[in-house]
Amino acid sequence: MLLKDNVALITGTATGIGEAIARLFAQNGARVFLLDRDGDGNRAVADSIRAAGGWSQAFTGDVRRPADIAPLAEAAMKQFGQIDILINNAGIFPRRPFLETTEQEWDEMQDVNLKSMFHSIQLVLPHMIARRSGRIVNISSVTFHLGVAGLSHYVASKGGVIGLTRSLAREAGDSNVHVNCITPGAIKTESEARFVTEEQARDMMSRQCLQRRLGPLDVARVCLFLSSELSDGMTGQCLNVDAGWVMY
Repeated sequence: MLLKDNVALITGTATGIGEAIARLFAQNGARVFLLDRDGDGNRAVADSIRAAGGWSQAFTGDVRRPADIAPLAEAAMKQFGQIDILINNAGIFPRRPFLETTEQEWDEMQDVNLKSMFHSIQLVLPHMIARRSGRIVNISSVTFHLGVAGLSHYVASKGGVIGLTRSLAREAGDSNVHVNCITPGAIKTESEARFVTEEQARDMMSRQCLQRRLGPLDVARVCLFLSSELSDGMTGQCLNVDAGWVMY
């Protein structure tokens, strides 16, 4: 029960990594507030968590809109008077050659993958600073360290996440707020199949030290570590969860 009585806000929770984080946090005693634009899927995850004995509440919304994120923070403060953890997980991953990328597609990528974190952090950071306690974990991508063709807009957004993490750790450290980042590698999720072929998945795995497909739980466990007292001496860090694909 590493997170007993902690209050956690998590985005992108209807499937994949976000769902795994929500379930693992609830199993470890956290009260989890979930946000996803897939309302039905998100409610199903929350219902399942409660059925298993955990505490959860689902919200439907788009992370690009501060008004959709705010109800999570408001509900957490009203019910528990605290926000201990923020997990910025929501993101999109459409492939597109750079010269075929429209300005609208570029802006959407930055808005979902990066600007949404600006909005959510601005909502919760004042509470964390006032309590002199808090943990923020941002989900980036190992593609930033690799550079990947056909993903310029995605890699740019995920690089921004790392930059935001490092600078915010400098600003928030005096208030005992920890800000860290995870860079997942090739994670087998429901959405991956829409953008990655089986051949591409096998090629990525062949570049890993550990020859197995990683799943959402692999990322969730590192997120649990960064959200608990086990990582008390860490902030401003970026942890690869990629089976040894990239080393730096």
